Amino acid sequence: MTRYDAAVIGAGVTGVATARALALAGWRVVLIEKGADILSGASKANSALLHTGFDAPEASLELACMQAGYRDYMDLAGAMNLPILRTGAMVLAWTEAQEAALPAILAQAHRNGVPDAAPLTAAEIRTREPHLAPARAGILVPGEHVIDPWSPFHGYAAQLLDLKGTILRGTEVTGGEFDGHWTLQSPKGPIKATHVINCAGLYGDRVDALVLGHQDFTIRPRKGQFVVFDKAAAQYLTAIILPVPDARTKGVVLTRTAFGNLLVGPTAEETPDRHRATTTAPELQALITRAAEILPALRDMPVTATYAGLRPATEFKDYRIRHEAARNWVTVGGIRSTGLTASLGIARHVAGLLGAEVPRLPGPPMPNLAEHLPRDHQTPGYDEIICHCEMVTRREIEAALASPLPPGDLSGLKRRTRAMMGRCQGFNCLGAITDLTRGRL
Repeated sequence: MTRYDAAVIGAGVTGVATARALALAGWRVVLIEKGADILSGASKANSALLHTGFDAPEASLELACMQAGYRDYMDLAGAMNLPILRTGAMVLAWTEAQEAALPAILAQAHRNGVPDAAPLTAAEIRTREPHLAPARAGILVPGEHVIDPWSPFHGYAAQLLDLKGTILRGTEVTGGEFDGHWTLQSPKGPIKATHVINCAGLYGDRVDALVLGHQDFTIRPRKGQFVVFDKAAAQYLTAIILPVPDARTKGVVLTRTAFGNLLVGPTAEETPDRHRATTTAPELQALITRAAEILPALRDMPVTATYAGLRPATEFKDYRIRHEAARNWVTVGGIRSTGLTASLGIARHVAGLLGAEVPRLPGPPMPNLAEHLPRDHQTPGYDEIICHCEMVTRREIEAALASPLPPGDLSGLKRRTRAMMGRCQGFNCLGAITDLTRGRL
């Protein structure tokens, strides 16, 4: 039986990035995921924003990981063909109380190492975003951007496989024993590793309790619901629109997506359910109403889709990253909405805790799914369009199915190609996709 140098539990954004980092350092790595595919837990639903950390808690581990992750992503993006929609962001105040909070936010941004954050007058906001409802004042943060939230991690996973790493999907850790090395139990048999890194997200506290016998945080799932407006809505907005945050949440965001739509969300709802994130009509209607208040052109704009995700919040504000050196165990917990940006930084931090040095080597180039860059259907030889809402070609679907890490289910295919993500949500293309994937998923 192979004994790995490291077993990473959980193939969300943090787990994939961490497994890749350790493989780059020359370690033999196994990435273990209980779902049918990677990114199938909390990481499947987010707002896809690349954050500068301008409003992160000062001197926090979260801030350090976010900014390290941001730098690494920007360094990798070109070589890996990862799209960046360079929107910038504006933190806007519509009330007197919100306006009064802006100077402190700007000062914090500067202390956090974001020197290009700058104040905006009401006139400057109108010039930049003429379709917005009038705001009193704001802050410009030029470095905030929109990305494709899934393609980078499919690229990192492919790089992990290129480095002779192993990815086990549909494999749940059910226990473990430590005798100088770890033996993790699973329905598919034991997995032996010198070190274990717990990146189990919404189940991170339970994995600690199950395997270690103790935990130092409790996951308190926070549901975020989103509304996706039709592609015609994207013409009315350029920047990411951020509210003045409060102590509990960053608030509702209005932004374009890399896939050509306009997104509003998330809500912030405490829920006991760690598995299912359901959408609810009152909360979705509240998002639609708020979006139309900010951008009146949305009042008559059709909604393409709604979705919800779960964030692994805890009773603490900062990340819960703990190294138990005596037992060769690292827990990576409480990685909330900033995890997408921070993932590469978290991976470097974990590698550092374990004494591993991570070289800066990009993974393979990824197929472009972003709407602002050339798509596969614009190149001859694509055979036919399978998903007409999102203009996904047969060639793209075949390439995903033949890749080193093919999708484990239809949701995984959606994240790799955009198929079934459009207005009809697969109603018109599901039959053709079922024919193409029969016996292959």
